[in-house]
Parts: sequence; C-alpha cells; structure tokens
Amino acid sequence: MVVAQQHVIQAGDRVLDQAALAELGLGGAARAQGAAASGAPIPHAMPGVLKQVDAGVLNVGYVEAGPADGPAVILLHGWPYDIHAFAEVVPILVAAGYRVIVPYLRGYGSTRFLAPDAVRNGEQAALAVDVIALMDALKLPQAVLGGFDWGARTADIVAALWPERCRALVAVSGYLIGNQESGKKPLPPRAELSWWYQFYFATSRGRAGYEAHRADFAKLIWQTASPRWRFDDATFARSAAALDNPDHVSIVIHNYRWRMDLAEGERQYDALERRLAQAPTIGVPTITLEGDANGAPHPEPGSYAAKFTGRYAHRLITGGIGHNLPQEAPRAFAQAVIDAAAA
Repeated sequence: MVVAQQHVIQAGDRVLDQAALAELGLGGAARAQGAAASGAPIPHAMPGVLKQVDAGVLNVGYVEAGPADGPAVILLHGWPYDIHAFAEVVPILVAAGYRVIVPYLRGYGSTRFLAPDAVRNGEQAALAVDVIALMDALKLPQAVLGGFDWGARTADIVAALWPERCRALVAVSGYLIGNQESGKKPLPPRAELSWWYQFYFATSRGRAGYEAHRADFAKLIWQTASPRWRFDDATFARSAAALDNPDHVSIVIHNYRWRMDLAEGERQYDALERRLAQAPTIGVPTITLEGDANGAPHPEPGSYAAKFTGRYAHRLITGGIGHNLPQEAPRAFAQAVIDAAAA
C-alpha cells in the first residue's frame, strides 16, 4: 500500500509539480491544455454530444466527447448538480486523448426509467448498478471513474465491488460508502446541523417543499456548500434545468430517507448493501480530493486514508474551493483523473 502525504494544490495550477507526482508514484501524467480559469462563469454549453442508451432499468442520457478508441473516463455528478459540473473538465481530458462519458444520474436531466411502475429508488447500490449497466450497454470493460457528492459515493462503490471495471478512481471527499445502521447513529449537535436538509426530507412537509421550490432549494445548497464560489445566474440555471426530471423529487427523497433507515430499498440490492455495510476497502489506484472551503458535510481525510489499499494520494485544493470541486477547480480535477489513470 502506498499512503501519500497530503499535497496542497492551488486551484489555478494547470499542471501539477512532476517531482511531487514522482514521489507519490503517480508520475507520467499527460499535460492537458484548454481549461478556462477556475471558478469563472461558463458561457458555453456542455461539450460533446448528448446521447441516450437503454442500460439496465434506465434510458440514460449522457454526453460523450473525445476519441472513440481513447481510454474511457466516466464522470459522475452529485446532488443538486448535474453534468455541467464537468463542462470545463471534459475538454482537458479530451485534449489528453480520453473518451469522456458524463451521464445524468437517475432522476436528472434526460435519464428516464424504462418501466412506468419502476421503483424510484435512490439507494446507493442502485446508483452503482446503474453505472455498471451503462458500461455494459456501451461495451466498456473498464473505465476511470471520477465524481463528487453522490457521484463520488457511486464511484467508490463500483471501485470496491467491481474493481475489474475500474481502472482508477478520483473521489472528492474520499470514502463515502455508508449503510443504514451508521445512518441511524446520532452525531454531535453541530454535525447534525449540517445535515438539516436530510431531516427536512424525512417529513411530508419537506417533500412538498422540495417539490414546490426545488430550484431555490438547490441554489441555497450551492451557496452553503461552496460559500466562496461566485457562480452567476446563467451557470446555475443551466444545471437547475436537470432537476425538472419527473422522477427527481422521488429519487432525492428516497435517497435521504433510505440513508436514515426511514425507507426500504429493493430486495435485489440487499446482497450488495450487506457487502457495503462491511465498509470494503478499495484497491484500485486512487486520488482523493478536498476543497479548502467545502461547506457541505464531509469526512476528514485522515479518517478514510486506510480504506484505500492500492496506490493512493490525497490532494487539498486551495483557493476557496467548495463542494462542487470539478466545476470550481476543473484543472485540478482533470489533472487528478490523468494522474490516477497513469498510476
């Protein structure tokens, strides 16, 4: 196992110090070009072509960019964000030769359930199975996985349970695999306060409130989770449109209620959830990232370093970077993907 010391990286850095990468055993990274300034408003649409594919229980909407024969990278967004979190990451990876795939998670954008009566299930194992189903549909035996928030948890799970499908992993806020038993345990009051929306969603009033005010709710989360990110209205509106998905509210509410054991999952995922409840280690090459101004609940890096048993490094991204790290520091995120894949 290689456990690296934390490296502090300025968000505006285009290419990381190669001596430091060599020290971590993560050298040989390609030098990527074409990123816009970190944190700047993004005037253009998501790069790539929006496609749809039947995969598992879903018809998945996804953007694809880059050479068809390039090594695959799958980027996974979180809540309440969407694929545009990676709008400036994608061109950097394409310039480095990668085939980049950015799907809308279930309940977002153009992704839809194939069966009208399908359970609108937001449990963690279901989202991970969605990724495997997408890879199967696209005939991808393996990919580099990167994500934040729900996307980081999903990528962690794929790397833990299907390591043969995960070439390398980049996870913002590190190891996020959970289980219902741990979700029931009370936290100190200050920590509980940071999860206020989870308790709100546990009520019928919370569901109705989110249904009626989902855009305002999302903007509040963006502001509190990234208190130093000065996004403009157009940037927010572009992502907020993905929350108009007809299944969005049901998926979000179920996700947070399931975590607290207030909602059941589907029996077909029970075996996977039992494995995840054991907090499995992750052995694929991994880089974890954290922003220095993340206002959302997140674990300390020291609490999860031992969960990564392969080649591993942690990077603190400075410069007022919050929870939506790929959109706030696209160069740093893209470089982590390149470096992890090169390990």
